[in-house]
Formats: sequence, C-alpha cells, structure tokens
Amino acid sequence: MSFLQLNGLSKHYGDVVAVGQCELSVAKGEFISLLGPSGCGKTTTLQMIAGFVQPSSGRILLDGRDITDIKPSRRGLGIVFQNYALFPHMTVAQNVSFGMEMQGLASGERNRRVAETLELVHLGPLAQRYPKELSGGQRQRVALARALAIQPPVLLLDEPMGALDAKLREEMQIELRALQHRVGVTTIMVTHDQAEAMTLSDRVVLMNKGCIEQIGRPYDMYEQPNGRFSSTFLGKANVFAGTRMQGRDCVELQGYRLPASDLATHGEVEYIVRPEKLEFTTPETAMLAGRVEARVFLGNHWLYQVQTPLGLVQISQSNKGSPSSAEGDTVSLRWAAEHAHVVPRAGAAR
Repeated sequence: MSFLQLNGLSKHYGDVVAVGQCELSVAKGEFISLLGPSGCGKTTTLQMIAGFVQPSSGRILLDGRDITDIKPSRRGLGIVFQNYALFPHMTVAQNVSFGMEMQGLASGERNRRVAETLELVHLGPLAQRYPKELSGGQRQRVALARALAIQPPVLLLDEPMGALDAKLREEMQIELRALQHRVGVTTIMVTHDQAEAMTLSDRVVLMNKGCIEQIGRPYDMYEQPNGRFSSTFLGKANVFAGTRMQGRDCVELQGYRLPASDLATHGEVEYIVRPEKLEFTTPETAMLAGRVEARVFLGNHWLYQVQTPLGLVQISQSNKGSPSSAEGDTVSLRWAAEHAHVVPRAGAAR
C-alpha cells in the first residue's frame, strides 16, 4: 500500500522542464533512492516533496493526505543535507533538540528523545561537544539524529555522504542502512552514486533529463536494464545495436549472430551484456574474437578493453593471481545466452 505518492508531479522553469510528470508510489518503511546524473531532476523532486519548491502541476500525498500546498515546517519531514547544516554555536545535544523545540515539545520529552537518538547513532558521549570538534562522519550522525528526533513520517536525504572520503562513505552506507532498518522510517535519498544507491535501496528510481527512466530493485535494475542509459549508468555494459526476427533465438548485427534466450523482444534492438558475464575461451568455442587494447588492475578484478569487429568490448575478470591476457594479445570471447539482455532500441519504429 502506498504511503507516499507523487501523482503527475512536474516542475517547469519557463520553457525548461526540470521534472516532467513524475509518478511514484512509496510503501511505508521503504528506502528509495532517486539516482541520476547532475541536472536530471532528482534534487528538484526531493525539494518538491520537502516543500521548498512548489510543483508546476501534480499532487503529493502522504498517508492519504494531500500535502502539496502545506508549508515545509508543517509537513513534519526529517531532512539531512549534504553539508549537514548544523548550528556551529550549539552543542550536539542542542542541535538534535532544535527541531523538537520548533514543534513545541516539553523539555522533558526533548531531553529523553535527545538521549535516545544520540544513543541510536552511537554519539551519546559526545552530547556536549560542538560541531567543529567532530569528524565528518560524526557530524553526519548528528544531522541524522536531529532529523530522526522529530519522529518524521518520511526522512529525506540530499546527497548525505557527498562530503565524506571513499572509505568513510562505505562505512556510513552500511551504518545508515542498519539505522533505517532499526527505525523503520520511510526514506527518500538523492544520490548520483550508483554503488550507494545499489547498497542502500529497496528500490532505485533512475532519472534522466527530468523523467523517470526505470524503477526497480537494485538486482533487477542491474540484471534487466530497460535500455542503453540504464545499462551504462548502473555499472558498465557492452551494448550493441542489432536486429532480431520474431521467434529467433539470436540477434543479428554486422554479420554476427549473438545468442539470446529472451524471445519477447524483436525488431530493432539493443543487445546488452555485462563485462563480468564475458569470459576468455578457446577459438573453437568463441562467439567473438579481438585484440586486447588495454588492461587495468582494479584490486579485486582486472578490466580488459578488447577491440573486436563489433567495436570496443569490456571484459571484467576476477583477480585470481596473474592476469590471463596482456595488451596486444589476440583473444577469444564467449558468454551464455541467458546473460544477454535484449531491449527495444530507443527511437526505433516498432
């Protein structure tokens, strides 16, 4: 059942469509990421939910109540910004208490919630410190505690880990997901980081040019992208344009016939296969051959770029010691039909 619903939500700035006819239903307790490149409309969508930006059209429903025209301060939503927006002259405890003061809660209840929430984010001993005395990760926890202390129906996160270094960012992703599970609050997060969205989300909303491209669970989005943009934004992908005759178990392109197990899509198509699905093989079993143009070591795997008759192909191989091929080698490639995903080609006549 939908807890937060966006019905035909759009935002125009003159002739510029920042967000166009956004439709989204979010279940209670769900963690949703709005993912996409800069300028795709994800932050504008979050700001419309928060009430900072007035929609050009459409409605926002929260637990069946229309909040579209309600002031931000009266929506009761918890918000965490990328820069945390902590008050430098207030202690950690005072920062966490601030939102509850605005709600008019009695001091006894405020103190109880401050202690409870700081314990939840493992900052109890730091209650009397000031923001300048905290690390980046600790400041983020204070911002989360302040947002959660008001017991919001929805928690909004705007690039909450954008200011953290890579190692701390990974640690905080795990901590944030565990915290959201414990509290059970419905959460909407804006991010441009694919790994972050995949790690944290129950579902990912992928946006591009003001529109929703695809919505789904992280695994489904990765394994079954609905087109070139989805496949290449959510990780790496080899994408080939070809043709498939109805009922045929292959896609034809440039004289090659590449296997495909999904028979539902035909006509002008895009044939998508992830780099980790490809493997080096013998010439006798090869589907494609080429020359290694580049080889990059990435710690847990090797990434190869192979020039083939179909163009440049990427192959990812787990690090099990020495690499199997060097730059300049002629190699043979293969993959299983079930690992190829076929979708209609964007803009093609059906």
